[in-house]
Amino acid sequence: MIRMLALLLLLPFAARAQERIDLPARPGVMQPVYVTAAAKPVASMVLFPGGSGVVAAVRNNFLLRIVPDLVAQGFNVAVADVPSDMPGGMTPPFRAGSAHAQDIAAIVAMLKARAAVPVWLIGTSRGSISAANGGAGPGVAGVVLTSSVWRHGMALTAAEQIRAPVLIVHNRDDGCSESPFDEVEPFRARLTQARPVQVIAVSGGTSRSGPCQALSPHGYLGIESQVVIPIAGFIRGTH
Repeated sequence: MIRMLALLLLLPFAARAQERIDLPARPGVMQPVYVTAAAKPVASMVLFPGGSGVVAAVRNNFLLRIVPDLVAQGFNVAVADVPSDMPGGMTPPFRAGSAHAQDIAAIVAMLKARAAVPVWLIGTSRGSISAANGGAGPGVAGVVLTSSVWRHGMALTAAEQIRAPVLIVHNRDDGCSESPFDEVEPFRARLTQARPVQVIAVSGGTSRSGPCQALSPHGYLGIESQVVIPIAGFIRGTH
Protein backbone atom coordinates (compact mmCIF):
# COMPACT_ATOMS: atom_id res chain seq x y z
CA MET A 1 0.00 0.00 0.00
CA ILE A 2 1.20 3.50 -0.72
CA ARG A 3 2.10 5.25 2.51
CA MET A 4 1.62 8.98 2.56
CA LEU A 5 3.29 11.06 5.21
CA ALA A 6 3.15 14.81 5.71
CA LEU A 7 6.55 16.16 6.65
CA LEU A 8 8.78 19.17 6.56
CA LEU A 9 11.60 18.61 4.11
CA LEU A 10 14.38 21.09 4.80
CA LEU A 11 15.66 22.33 1.46
CA PRO A 12 17.81 25.37 0.74
CA PHE A 13 14.96 27.57 -0.47
CA ALA A 14 13.25 27.26 2.97
CA ALA A 15 11.35 24.66 4.91
CA ARG A 16 8.01 23.94 3.31
CA ALA A 17 5.42 21.23 3.78
CA GLN A 18 5.68 18.46 1.23
CA GLU A 19 3.98 15.10 0.99
CA ARG A 20 6.19 12.04 1.12
CA ILE A 21 4.91 9.06 -0.83
CA ASP A 22 6.58 5.66 -0.62
CA LEU A 23 5.76 3.69 -3.75
CA PRO A 24 6.14 -0.10 -4.03
CA ALA A 25 7.99 0.18 -7.33
CA ARG A 26 9.57 -3.28 -7.54
CA PRO A 27 9.27 -6.45 -5.42
CA GLY A 28 10.66 -5.54 -2.03
CA VAL A 29 11.74 -2.07 -3.17
CA MET A 30 10.17 1.22 -2.13
CA GLN A 31 10.57 4.40 -4.15
CA PRO A 32 10.29 7.59 -2.06
CA VAL A 33 8.93 10.72 -3.73
CA TYR A 34 8.37 14.20 -2.30
CA VAL A 35 5.33 15.85 -3.86
CA THR A 36 4.31 19.50 -3.84
CA ALA A 37 0.97 20.16 -5.51
CA ALA A 38 0.01 23.27 -7.48
CA ALA A 39 -3.41 24.84 -6.96
CA LYS A 40 -4.48 24.42 -10.60
CA PRO A 41 -1.86 22.23 -12.28
CA VAL A 42 -1.28 22.30 -16.02
CA ALA A 43 1.19 19.41 -15.81
CA SER A 44 3.09 17.26 -13.34
CA MET A 45 6.87 16.98 -13.19
CA VAL A 46 9.24 14.35 -11.85
CA LEU A 47 12.54 15.95 -10.88
CA PHE A 48 15.77 13.94 -10.81
CA PRO A 49 18.59 15.72 -8.93
CA GLY A 50 22.17 15.09 -9.90
CA GLY A 51 25.06 13.62 -7.96
CA SER A 52 24.16 10.53 -5.97
CA GLY A 53 20.46 11.32 -6.23
CA VAL A 54 20.13 11.13 -2.43
CA VAL A 55 17.97 14.18 -1.73
CA ALA A 56 19.42 14.76 1.74
CA ALA A 57 22.93 14.82 0.27
CA VAL A 58 22.26 17.21 -2.63
CA ARG A 59 20.25 19.95 -0.95
CA ASN A 60 21.84 22.69 -3.08
CA ASN A 61 20.93 20.94 -6.33
CA PHE A 62 19.52 23.21 -9.03
CA LEU A 63 16.22 21.34 -9.34
CA LEU A 64 15.64 21.35 -5.59
CA ARG A 65 16.24 25.10 -5.48
CA ILE A 66 13.59 25.82 -8.12
CA VAL A 67 10.73 23.68 -6.76
CA PRO A 68 8.79 26.76 -5.50
CA ASP A 69 9.23 28.48 -8.87
CA LEU A 70 7.88 25.48 -10.76
CA VAL A 71 4.89 25.15 -8.42
CA ALA A 72 4.21 28.87 -8.91
CA GLN A 73 4.20 28.26 -12.67
CA GLY A 74 1.35 25.78 -12.21
CA PHE A 75 3.14 22.43 -12.05
CA ASN A 76 2.75 19.59 -9.61
CA VAL A 77 6.30 18.71 -8.60
CA ALA A 78 7.53 15.29 -7.50
CA VAL A 79 11.16 15.04 -6.40
CA ALA A 80 12.44 11.49 -6.80
CA ASP A 81 14.73 10.22 -4.05
CA VAL A 82 16.81 7.05 -4.31
CA PRO A 83 15.00 3.68 -4.14
CA SER A 84 15.37 1.63 -0.98
CA ASP A 85 17.82 -0.81 -2.58
CA MET A 86 20.24 2.04 -3.46
CA PRO A 87 20.59 3.88 -0.13
CA GLY A 88 24.13 5.03 -0.89
CA GLY A 89 23.14 6.64 -4.16
CA MET A 90 22.55 5.77 -7.79
CA THR A 91 25.38 5.09 -10.23
CA PRO A 92 25.11 6.15 -13.89
CA PRO A 93 24.59 2.50 -15.02
CA PHE A 94 21.75 2.10 -12.51
CA ARG A 95 20.16 5.36 -13.64
CA ALA A 96 20.22 4.08 -17.24
CA GLY A 97 18.99 0.58 -16.37
CA SER A 98 15.70 -1.33 -16.42
CA ALA A 99 15.20 -1.39 -12.63
CA HIS A 100 15.28 2.39 -12.46
CA ALA A 101 12.92 2.55 -15.44
CA GLN A 102 10.41 0.54 -13.38
CA ASP A 103 10.79 2.95 -10.47
CA ILE A 104 10.18 5.92 -12.77
CA ALA A 105 7.13 4.25 -14.32
CA ALA A 106 5.66 3.80 -10.82
CA ILE A 107 6.11 7.52 -10.11
CA VAL A 108 4.52 8.50 -13.42
CA ALA A 109 1.53 6.21 -12.78
CA MET A 110 1.06 7.66 -9.30
CA LEU A 111 1.07 11.23 -10.60
CA LYS A 112 -1.42 10.38 -13.34
CA ALA A 113 -3.71 8.83 -10.76
CA ARG A 114 -3.57 12.00 -8.68
CA ALA A 115 -4.14 14.53 -11.47
CA ALA A 116 -5.37 14.17 -15.06
CA VAL A 117 -2.53 16.25 -16.53
CA PRO A 118 0.57 15.35 -18.58
CA VAL A 119 3.65 14.09 -16.75
CA TRP A 120 7.11 15.38 -17.66
CA LEU A 121 10.53 14.17 -16.55
CA ILE A 122 13.23 16.73 -15.74
CA GLY A 123 16.82 15.87 -14.90
CA THR A 124 19.94 17.86 -14.16
CA SER A 125 23.56 16.69 -14.40
CA ARG A 126 23.49 12.92 -13.62
CA GLY A 127 19.75 13.25 -13.11
CA SER A 128 19.41 13.72 -16.86
CA ILE A 129 20.38 10.06 -17.26
CA SER A 130 17.29 9.16 -15.24
CA ALA A 131 15.03 11.52 -17.20
CA ALA A 132 16.24 10.16 -20.55
CA ASN A 133 15.81 6.58 -19.33
CA GLY A 134 12.23 7.19 -18.21
CA GLY A 135 11.51 9.18 -21.35
CA ALA A 136 12.27 6.14 -23.49
CA GLY A 137 9.33 4.37 -21.84
CA PRO A 138 5.57 4.84 -22.22
CA GLY A 139 3.29 7.35 -20.57
CA VAL A 140 5.65 10.32 -20.48
CA ALA A 141 4.55 13.58 -22.09
CA GLY A 142 8.04 15.01 -22.46
CA VAL A 143 11.61 15.22 -21.20
CA VAL A 144 13.76 18.16 -20.10
CA LEU A 145 17.53 17.66 -19.85
CA THR A 146 19.62 20.29 -18.07
CA SER A 147 23.41 20.38 -17.59
CA SER A 148 23.55 16.81 -18.81
CA VAL A 149 26.66 14.70 -18.26
CA TRP A 150 27.32 13.78 -21.88
CA ARG A 151 30.46 11.81 -21.05
CA HIS A 152 30.19 8.60 -19.01
CA GLY A 153 26.50 9.23 -18.48
CA MET A 154 24.14 10.14 -21.28
CA ALA A 155 26.03 7.80 -23.59
CA LEU A 156 24.45 4.96 -21.59
CA THR A 157 20.90 6.04 -22.40
CA ALA A 158 18.61 4.81 -25.17
CA ALA A 159 18.10 8.32 -26.53
CA GLU A 160 17.11 6.93 -29.92
CA GLN A 161 14.00 5.37 -28.32
CA ILE A 162 12.59 8.61 -26.93
CA ARG A 163 9.48 9.59 -28.89
CA ALA A 164 8.22 12.39 -26.65
CA PRO A 165 9.20 16.06 -26.97
CA VAL A 166 12.66 16.88 -25.61
CA LEU A 167 14.05 20.17 -24.36
CA ILE A 168 17.81 20.41 -23.86
CA VAL A 169 18.98 23.29 -21.66
CA HIS A 170 22.69 23.89 -21.27
CA ASN A 171 24.97 26.66 -20.07
CA ARG A 172 27.65 27.80 -22.51
CA ASP A 173 29.76 28.61 -19.45
CA ASP A 174 29.40 25.17 -17.86
CA GLY A 175 32.91 24.35 -16.66
CA CYS A 176 32.23 20.73 -15.74
CA SER A 177 34.42 18.34 -17.75
CA GLU A 178 31.56 15.82 -17.94
CA SER A 179 29.12 18.25 -19.52
CA PRO A 180 30.84 20.45 -22.10
CA PHE A 181 28.55 22.60 -24.22
CA ASP A 182 30.02 21.30 -27.48
CA GLU A 183 28.52 17.86 -26.78
CA VAL A 184 24.95 19.20 -27.01
CA GLU A 185 24.56 18.82 -30.76
CA PRO A 186 26.02 15.26 -30.98
CA PHE A 187 23.48 14.16 -28.38
CA ARG A 188 20.69 16.02 -30.12
CA ALA A 189 21.51 14.05 -33.27
CA ARG A 190 20.74 10.84 -31.37
CA LEU A 191 17.15 11.96 -30.73
CA THR A 192 15.97 10.55 -34.04
CA GLN A 193 12.37 9.83 -32.94
CA ALA A 194 11.71 12.64 -30.48
CA ARG A 195 9.47 15.45 -31.75
CA PRO A 196 9.92 18.29 -31.23
CA VAL A 197 13.47 18.73 -30.00
CA GLN A 198 14.61 22.15 -28.86
CA VAL A 199 17.91 23.42 -27.48
CA ILE A 200 18.11 26.45 -25.22
CA ALA A 201 21.56 27.84 -24.53
CA VAL A 202 22.11 30.18 -21.60
CA SER A 203 25.22 31.96 -20.38
CA GLY A 204 26.58 33.23 -17.10
CA GLY A 205 26.13 32.27 -13.50
CA THR A 206 28.36 32.56 -10.48
CA SER A 207 30.63 30.06 -8.72
CA ARG A 208 30.58 29.11 -5.06
CA SER A 209 31.50 25.46 -5.56
CA GLY A 210 33.46 23.19 -7.86
CA PRO A 211 32.64 23.32 -11.58
CA CYS A 212 30.62 20.07 -11.51
CA GLN A 213 28.74 20.96 -8.34
CA ALA A 214 25.45 22.76 -7.88
CA LEU A 215 26.60 26.22 -6.85
CA SER A 216 28.25 27.06 -10.15
CA PRO A 217 27.25 27.76 -13.77
CA HIS A 218 26.70 23.97 -14.02
CA GLY A 219 23.86 24.51 -11.53
CA TYR A 220 22.74 27.86 -13.04
CA LEU A 221 23.56 29.70 -9.83
CA GLY A 222 22.24 33.24 -10.12
CA ILE A 223 20.54 32.67 -13.48
CA GLU A 224 17.79 30.27 -12.42
CA SER A 225 15.06 32.37 -14.05
CA GLN A 226 16.80 32.01 -17.43
CA VAL A 227 16.06 28.29 -17.15
CA VAL A 228 12.76 28.08 -15.28
CA ILE A 229 10.82 30.39 -17.58
CA PRO A 230 11.86 28.68 -20.86
CA ILE A 231 11.15 25.24 -19.39
CA ALA A 232 7.67 26.33 -18.35
CA GLY A 233 7.06 27.88 -21.75
CA PHE A 234 8.19 24.80 -23.64
CA ILE A 235 5.97 22.50 -21.60
CA ARG A 236 2.94 24.78 -21.94
CA GLY A 237 3.57 25.14 -25.66
CA THR A 238 3.45 21.41 -26.36
CA HIS A 239 -0.04 20.90 -24.95
